Amino acid sequence: MSDTETTTTRAPDPPHPLRWTALGLLGLAQLMLILDITVVAIALPDMGEELDLGRAALTWVVSGYALTFGSLMLLGGRAADLFGPKRVVLAGLFVFTAASLTAGLATGATLLLAARIAQGAGAALLSPAALSVVVRLFDGDERNRALGIWSALGGGGAALGVLLGGLITAGPGWAWVFFVNVPVGLIVLVSLARILPRLPRAATGSLDVPGAALVATATGALIYALIRAGDHGWLNIVTAVLVAAAAVGYAAFALRQRRAAAPLMDLRLLGRRPVVAGTFVITVTTALMVGAFFLGSFYLQNSQGHGALVTGVLFLPVALLTMAAAAAAGRVIGRLGARLLAVVALAVAAAGFLVPVLWSGTTAMVTGLSVAAAGLGALFVVASATALAGVAPHEAGVVSGIVSTFHEFGAAAGAAAVSSAAATSIAAHAGAQTASGFEDAFLVATGVSAAAAVVALWLIPAKHQ
Repeated sequence: MSDTETTTTRAPDPPHPLRWTALGLLGLAQLMLILDITVVAIALPDMGEELDLGRAALTWVVSGYALTFGSLMLLGGRAADLFGPKRVVLAGLFVFTAASLTAGLATGATLLLAARIAQGAGAALLSPAALSVVVRLFDGDERNRALGIWSALGGGGAALGVLLGGLITAGPGWAWVFFVNVPVGLIVLVSLARILPRLPRAATGSLDVPGAALVATATGALIYALIRAGDHGWLNIVTAVLVAAAAVGYAAFALRQRRAAAPLMDLRLLGRRPVVAGTFVITVTTALMVGAFFLGSFYLQNSQGHGALVTGVLFLPVALLTMAAAAAAGRVIGRLGARLLAVVALAVAAAGFLVPVLWSGTTAMVTGLSVAAAGLGALFVVASATALAGVAPHEAGVVSGIVSTFHEFGAAAGAAAVSSAAATSIAAHAGAQTASGFEDAFLVATGVSAAAAVVALWLIPAKHQ
């Protein structure tokens, strides 16, 4: 069978017998990509001391990965449609694994940052292509269950990264936050090469390189603006210029897509209500989760005096509840509908964020974050299931890329918003000022959750719509 075969009208293929095994391997690969943000964040102090890295270099160790990851995912999704998702999954996993080895061997800032950018490029190929495979291997209620598992791994990965980062940094050392990806990546790579079906290409034509460059540049500028806003404020002139440049870049991209013979994406996808609703939910959910993670981490370490390892252990219930809620949501979303589940989940998240506003201390913080995590875990499933509902095979890669891109938008926005809303608390080490800043930030998170519930009630299509 040719790998260039396109979908035609015929009886549907029987389900792939190893689809659940493939999902487990793809989920493990995705988990590595998510873990690689927070695992590295915990290792930064030791990394900076050993490699003599300044604050700017340490910031770029995290931001360089997020920028590349977020700005290239639409390209990765389109590549999956054009060249076949199996090829792109394997290529992305190979690049990510090789870059992880290079990062662990780095002896200075230049090689480390280059390796982190390469990791981001590999992740941008792997993540949307893997999600495209999941969408094409599963259907109906099985797809909802599969997306629940996928979302559980992604949603819980950030909190698990704190625990693993603390264990690895306190044990074998910071380099192993990268080295650990190598054996796992190689095992998953070989296994996927053996069992993953050669899904036919879902689109024909060539890759729109100018369009890819425009959208990558615009997305990178916008994510960098969001990251920069956390340090320099939302009204900083450079931040404003970056936002303006992103707007111009997106306008040029839209014009290019209307005129290109083989456009990177069909702009009409952005006019579909399920796609818009799904991207809204994933953006808000990721912003809330990343913001809450950073707030909780700083509060437990700076205000409560816990070390990195203890803080990681305290985040374990947050990770477990995120994953459990996502898995449960994948099982019930078919019966409840995405709209009702989204409203309930956002209400739960709002209640969780309110806990550290009303009470102080370690117990209140962990309890509030755990309750909020249960709501956010379910929302990851709502976002994916809504955006990918009824997606045709030739659109699966691009729509997966859109969802993944907005996931990174949310992460950058959440981190930037937290840095601004709780700046005095993050900078301080103790006192009433510290507690007040954290309370204000969690109160904002409560309000955002409540407002998002109202928007979701209006925006997400009804169950039978």
